[in-house]
Amino acid sequence: MTEAFDPAAAAKHRKAAGRAIVVHPYVRGQASGDEPGGAALRLPAARLEEAVGLTAAIALDVVEAIEAPVDRIRPATWLGTGKVEDLRQAVDMFGVDVVIMNCALSPVQQRNLERDLKTKVIDRTGLILEIFGERAATREGRLQVELAHLSYQKSRLVRSWTHLERQRGGVGFLGGPGETQIEADRRILSDKITRLKRELETVTRTRELHRRNRRKVPHPIVALVGYTNAGKSSLFNRLTRADVLAADLLFATLDPTMRGIRLPSGRRIILSDTVGFVSDLPTHLVAAFRATLEEVLEADVILHVRDIAHPESEAQKADVLSVLGELGVDEVAQTERMIEVLNKIDLLLPEERLSLDNAAHRLPAILPVSALTGEGVERLLALLDEKLGTAREFLELDVALADGAALAFLYQHGEVIAREDREDGTAHLTVGIDHADLGRFIKRFGPQAAG
Repeated sequence: MTEAFDPAAAAKHRKAAGRAIVVHPYVRGQASGDEPGGAALRLPAARLEEAVGLTAAIALDVVEAIEAPVDRIRPATWLGTGKVEDLRQAVDMFGVDVVIMNCALSPVQQRNLERDLKTKVIDRTGLILEIFGERAATREGRLQVELAHLSYQKSRLVRSWTHLERQRGGVGFLGGPGETQIEADRRILSDKITRLKRELETVTRTRELHRRNRRKVPHPIVALVGYTNAGKSSLFNRLTRADVLAADLLFATLDPTMRGIRLPSGRRIILSDTVGFVSDLPTHLVAAFRATLEEVLEADVILHVRDIAHPESEAQKADVLSVLGELGVDEVAQTERMIEVLNKIDLLLPEERLSLDNAAHRLPAILPVSALTGEGVERLLALLDEKLGTAREFLELDVALADGAALAFLYQHGEVIAREDREDGTAHLTVGIDHADLGRFIKRFGPQAAG
């Protein structure tokens, strides 16, 4: 029977780094324009470099990185026999512990490659799951990782050992065929998946309760999204003065983090840092992390943080927008609610910087910044103020201290930026409030209350 995935045990095991070979296989002619999604814009060398970065994220020592073009995909091993033999020789030469195939392998292909190479082989999905298992810190994150891992594991059950032969049913020698060991393992995994989904539903309901409570407090939510390693956590730390882990690693942070900050106008917002995206993100991983990523759906403004200095920045943008589309953030919402934050401008050449600044002047929803130096951050905060303030009116009101209902309404539905309790029994308030809520306030407490 396949053992259940234990993220803590996996992380402990990975403290001792192993040696790895990373292979990016691709079909000639598809590398430049025929692959689905953002991958179409990438060169094989860039895809290989990203795979090496993913491998380094779990402390494996990459001893060789190989591009492997083929004329067609072989059903048995993905690669041709000649390339498999070359790879086997490299495995023997370097004493490799694991071969990372930067593609999706079928269970049969994975089994056959492990048999031919005589070492462990994992594909891109398995690698990302390993990283997620190491990074998950909260109970929800661990549940989501285990659910995704078991769903992946279930598809890996193939006939490879004699103990998986069909067991006899009935009595004596005449009994009919019973349940195979594969079927038994698959049933056990299905039961575990069902249990995890129930546990995750409980956690999801708790998260939804937290969201409902936040809705009662009228602080807009601003969500940071972007390709992994684009600098989201660095920008989050710059804006909030927090100390969220920000490292030059893919998927350095996994669980969402939320902090409150004040904009230049005094308006308070909630900033949410979410998990980074990556090309070819497995579908069941997106499904498992949907509860976490739904923070983006709730956001009033989405900050799409891009590494503008990365040569594959446009392809990364396409991947992020694709995942957002899967989550339900349609093109209209992307246009109306999204600001593109072009990060890492400190790494650009002077002529690249000039071109970017010219583009930003023409397009108000594009903002160059450097989370490292802080350049452009004040402009970003001002732009957030402007975008969030379009539907909000700022008033100065005098409300009787004895009128607790009116005060409570303003605190619940508006944003009290300043308050001064005066000797004449009134509270002088500076309040930001949406037009609809202001109308309800006037209707309930009279026009003089908003005078």
